[in-house]
Amino acid sequence: MAPDPVGSGGRLCVLGEDGTAVGAVSAAPDLAAEVARREAEQRPRWVWAATDEVYPRLLERAAVRPDRCHDVKLVESLLLGQELRHRRPRSLGAAWARLHDLPEPADAPEPGADDQPVLFAADRHHLPPGTDLMDALIAVHAGQLRRIAAGPHPERMRLLCAAESAGALAAVEMGREGLPWSAAAHDDLLTGLLGPRPAPGTRPAVLGEMALRLQEMLGRPVNPDSPAQMLPAFARLGFPLTSTRSYELRSVDHPAAALFLRYKELSRIHAAHGWAWRESWVRGGRFRPEYVVGGVVSGRWATRGGGALQIPRLLRSAVVADPGYRLVVADAGQLEPRVLAAMSGDPGLARAAAAGDLYAALALDAFGGDRPRAKIGLLAAMYGQTSGEAGQLLAVMRRRFPAALALVESAARTGEAGGTVRSQLGRTSPAPSADRFLDESADPGDGASPDRRAARSWGRFTRNFVIQASASDWALAMLAALRRRLAALGPEPRLVFFQHDEVIVHTPLELAPAAEAAVAAAGEEARRLVFGATPVPIPLQTHAVVSYAEAK
Repeated sequence: MAPDPVGSGGRLCVLGEDGTAVGAVSAAPDLAAEVARREAEQRPRWVWAATDEVYPRLLERAAVRPDRCHDVKLVESLLLGQELRHRRPRSLGAAWARLHDLPEPADAPEPGADDQPVLFAADRHHLPPGTDLMDALIAVHAGQLRRIAAGPHPERMRLLCAAESAGALAAVEMGREGLPWSAAAHDDLLTGLLGPRPAPGTRPAVLGEMALRLQEMLGRPVNPDSPAQMLPAFARLGFPLTSTRSYELRSVDHPAAALFLRYKELSRIHAAHGWAWRESWVRGGRFRPEYVVGGVVSGRWATRGGGALQIPRLLRSAVVADPGYRLVVADAGQLEPRVLAAMSGDPGLARAAAAGDLYAALALDAFGGDRPRAKIGLLAAMYGQTSGEAGQLLAVMRRRFPAALALVESAARTGEAGGTVRSQLGRTSPAPSADRFLDESADPGDGASPDRRAARSWGRFTRNFVIQASASDWALAMLAALRRRLAALGPEPRLVFFQHDEVIVHTPLELAPAAEAAVAAAGEEARRLVFGATPVPIPLQTHAVVSYAEAK
């Protein structure tokens, strides 16, 4: 599909299994209407340059919701990673140039939330003058199919490309649908936490009072928003700190530290989700984020502002279903440990995962019933923590769960050697570059050379990448399956939120049980697709609630 740069028309062409054209290109004066007609009759897999450019127009003009698509830009990014060419541009024009051994144009910067739309502009794709958009799209898509077939695991990569493309459809739909947001509940929360709304450029009353109390405790005038002032103030009290990060402040045995932590928490809420935020991001009773599919190298999503992936718990009671509706909130608890168990095939870890609370079962098996120590030990294995108690518990993990530890430690060694690792479906980690091959957390006095410390740092990255990226594989497959299952229920329920291992469905009250069943079935379908015949369950716990806060 190639939309016209202006107007409502476009061109369509039927493609064969190998991606080549079958028949002539046809013109569609009303592209959205024609897409809706063909979708209803044929359910094709649509091929277009980028979902975030094409799909909003279709939704706006015809409210059509395609079942499947192939997003050339997202697929190109996955294939460049598979080919260890992560840093190459991924636009249609760049992919077309690579097919013809021409210089590759750089990708355009991702649009910001306040940018004017440039959808369907010809130069958006960076094609040389005179190059036909449809011809380029067909050629690049066919080339991608060949590259998928030639890869190490074609079926897995096909599934990953399909899930990533389906995720792009869901992202546009969720941004358009929006998360129900109560301005009244939000006002009550903010006022209760911060006091009345302040004048622009001034602190809320509660933060102002806390700042004055901090000055009294620290014995001098300070600006709590300035680390350069706060660090010397704590040092004079006998608490030298290297930063004002929360984990350092929690180790300070002084009432000023606890007050400062609370100030930082409330200040973040005011800045990131306060009154000004709502005016920018909540419209018509809906929070409408702009998701960036695959915005993180592990496959996790990002957003273009708005903080959709970081809604504070304190503000979740502002997420309220419409009258007569419910929010079906579902999350996959302990997802990454379960992914490790499924990938590694470790029988002991699989038994713990099947018991329900994985950490509690792990504790009974290997840590004398001590759940906190079991959790520390497993997280140490996944994130490469070796100091203090974590290192001792890691040794227990290595003895009791050798297959699981072998998987992550092999990934770590590959990273330390400068190599790359892959997720379950084939998403590939980038190779380290000079500016990323660093270890800011390492102890410079540990005797290791800077190069060795940097290598260990990248090893920790690849150790977790195989787990986190495989968790993203599962989450995307789950999202695609859930989107399809919800569509089968009718125009409602609707997906309205997604982050990493959690989804929210906004549904009429009478359809809430069906929506919960759809969520559970989608999670099970994704488990089978991504991990095959593993005995490891990845349950999605669902709650049908009026307010998001009730689900936690």
